[in-house]
Amino acid sequence: MDDFVRKKLTEWGFSDLIQKFKDEEVDQEALGCLDDHEIEKLISTAGKRIKFKKKLKLFQSQQECQEPAHSAQALPSTSNRSEPVKRKLELRMEENKNQTPNKRQCNTVTGAYEEHRKLGEVKRIMSTLHDRLHHYDRTELNDFLRNQICDLETDKREMVGVFGKTGAGKSSLINAIIGEKHLLPSGSVIACTTVMIQVEANMENQKYEAHIEFITKEEWKDELWSFKNLSGDNGDEDSDNGDEENKSTRDDDEYYDNVEKLTALYGDQWKSKSPENLMEAKYFKDVPEFLQSKKKILSCNLPEELSAKYLKYTRSGSTKENSGEVERCYWPLVKCVTVKVPKNDLLQHVTLVDLPGNGDRNKSRDQMWRRIVGNCSTVWIVAEINRAATETESWEILKSACSLMGNGGECQNIHFICTKTDDIDEDSDADVGRRIFKRNMEAKDKVRQEFNKLKDVKKQFRDDCFTVFTVSAKEFLQKRLLKPEETEIPELQMFLRSLNDQHSETLNYVFGAYGILSLMKAAHCGDAARKTSVCAELMENITCEKEKVRKPMEDAYEGFKKHLHTSVEKSKESCEKALEKMLYRSGKAKCGFHNKLKHAMKNNGIFKPVKKTKKGINMNMTLSSLLSESIDEEFKNAFPNDGNSGPFYGAISDFTLYTEKLSQNYKDVELQLIFLKTEEKKMKAKLCRITRHRKKTIYNSLPETIEETMRECYTRAAEVRGKESLNKMREIIQNHVRASKATMFDLAKDDMLTQLRELMGDILKTLTDTMQRSIELSLKTNDNSIPDVSAEHSKVESYYKELKGPDEETSLLWPDMLDDSLDSPGSAAAAETSDFRFH
Repeated sequence: MDDFVRKKLTEWGFSDLIQKFKDEEVDQEALGCLDDHEIEKLISTAGKRIKFKKKLKLFQSQQECQEPAHSAQALPSTSNRSEPVKRKLELRMEENKNQTPNKRQCNTVTGAYEEHRKLGEVKRIMSTLHDRLHHYDRTELNDFLRNQICDLETDKREMVGVFGKTGAGKSSLINAIIGEKHLLPSGSVIACTTVMIQVEANMENQKYEAHIEFITKEEWKDELWSFKNLSGDNGDEDSDNGDEENKSTRDDDEYYDNVEKLTALYGDQWKSKSPENLMEAKYFKDVPEFLQSKKKILSCNLPEELSAKYLKYTRSGSTKENSGEVERCYWPLVKCVTVKVPKNDLLQHVTLVDLPGNGDRNKSRDQMWRRIVGNCSTVWIVAEINRAATETESWEILKSACSLMGNGGECQNIHFICTKTDDIDEDSDADVGRRIFKRNMEAKDKVRQEFNKLKDVKKQFRDDCFTVFTVSAKEFLQKRLLKPEETEIPELQMFLRSLNDQHSETLNYVFGAYGILSLMKAAHCGDAARKTSVCAELMENITCEKEKVRKPMEDAYEGFKKHLHTSVEKSKESCEKALEKMLYRSGKAKCGFHNKLKHAMKNNGIFKPVKKTKKGINMNMTLSSLLSESIDEEFKNAFPNDGNSGPFYGAISDFTLYTEKLSQNYKDVELQLIFLKTEEKKMKAKLCRITRHRKKTIYNSLPETIEETMRECYTRAAEVRGKESLNKMREIIQNHVRASKATMFDLAKDDMLTQLRELMGDILKTLTDTMQRSIELSLKTNDNSIPDVSAEHSKVESYYKELKGPDEETSLLWPDMLDDSLDSPGSAAAAETSDFRFH
């Protein structure tokens, strides 16, 4: 421990922790790299831990800004990703080079460095002011200002979900795009399709790291019990009119999938052991973190070293050459692996996620899969070019997940990426290049034609969301047959740069800081009578603007109500027929159906097959499908995933206090009005984030309400054993639906409408309460007990004007500050991945 850390702990009010930090040898460098796991070990109480993290976050951001600018490999991007980038993605890179640059776009590394320097300077100013405010009297304004400064620090992340079957070239594609040839293993190693791999930047240090998150001990014990008990219970496999419906479990993909899991972890020992024996600590001595419910962190200096280390947590094992012994692997216990790449500009605000195609049968893995898919602003579907248009698995992934990505998510872009375009017979270099180009164009046309056939998928997305890329990761690196731009890898890199949008992050922070400093400077200035007058006008504006927001939302609500009422009656009429079609399969779908239905009953009506091409069971979606289909178009128009139009986002965006107009008449309160302008924009961005999260919950409420109504029936059906168990399960399900249909669909409709009504109320209340409180604090509070910030205000004002440009309208992309708790109605936090623009 050094004097610097001792001084910081004392300054922050944590002098009682000095001895603990000394014992753990936390010096200045270590302090700047502390993560949540390490802080938890150092500080045992939650309240003190939360306060420490706030202080540390400000300190770390200050330290980061003092470092040299990031490498020049990724130039800053345009701040308007929703238009120029998407519109140009299919053009050749030569054409892109000739486009007139956006006014906001920095075209040189020097410009990028200047922005980074200014951001660092403003962050240091605000961090210093935050500390200075602690030495002044605790007043309402003082507390408000300190909270405002903390809220400036945000971490916006865009998620890009990557789907594709094993061998399609996902790993090679990601490696090539982010410039890390050996990061993700590819080739002949057998992939494990249940482990999600997230790839993001390591902004803390220069190490390559893998953060491994495990499922819980209880979940693994349940999996062991289910396999041991259900797979051996062949007495349940009663016949059904002599058909093959109840073919032995040992012929099912699920059986062999479970065998693969157990063999990977236990070798052959699992065959003679009980579930209780298999939970003994000796089997997990190499992964004590699993038993401790903690993350395992691997750290290396080189990407290939890390890849070799985390392989056993993501892939099936290989046989050792000499002994013939199979190496033990731990992927069956893993929920997610986050691979962190040091200081990679393309990943600074972007997370690439290699996703299983249809989720997972493990509950926590599946919940994480659903959450991540719902949070992806972009989805990449990867398939080999030779079979891209006819690749069943790729299209099945899109069809099965479209409601999670579309109305139930926030996906704005679907990129179908045809890989291995260099895989072609070579005659001559010139001829090969011509034939590759010709095949690429044909593949693009065929893929687009296939997508246009997916009417149900298209109902979830806007018309221009779909783009086809034909790429070659191999040629991008080798430059043998194709120029780099002909591989289309640079276009995908350009797209990721547009998501990172460093300029917008800088402008947002500086604009927010400018507003706070304006309020501090004006806190004890201005004429009381003039303040009262402008207050009255602002309050009147709130009343008028609130009604403008309410009206379009109310109209949308009535439209949903009308559509749902009609579909409820249709659902009551057709539900039994739809259910019968699901319960009585024909043809090949009959094989092993008894076991699949049994698993579905244990999992609240849902069975996910191991093979993506095989048909699963989702009884809740089947029963709620008419309700969802009746509002799909309406929902897409009401809550478009671009987040800046429609009766909710658009109405919020149009809300204004007319502060610029008022500032012309009330020059003496111009500083307060500047602050109110920043507050208005920040508040609107926050409301759009809240709306985006809540709309996911609202859309997904239909099948979830059905599931809740059916839960008791599923529990009873899952307990059925012995002869005729299949028919008994069918009978329980059909009788329950017959008895419940009179109320079940009305409950789903009412729950959705109630959530919509609550969202509308929360939006209007937040608009009113937030702006009224800001007006009260800025115009009705005289407080001399705050620092003089005249110098700081002048400097930040000049930076803001330089960054904004003379003719440019401020267009905030306020990054997400909320966490996943926003997925439930009424929450006030969020931490997701998109941004919102207001012009």
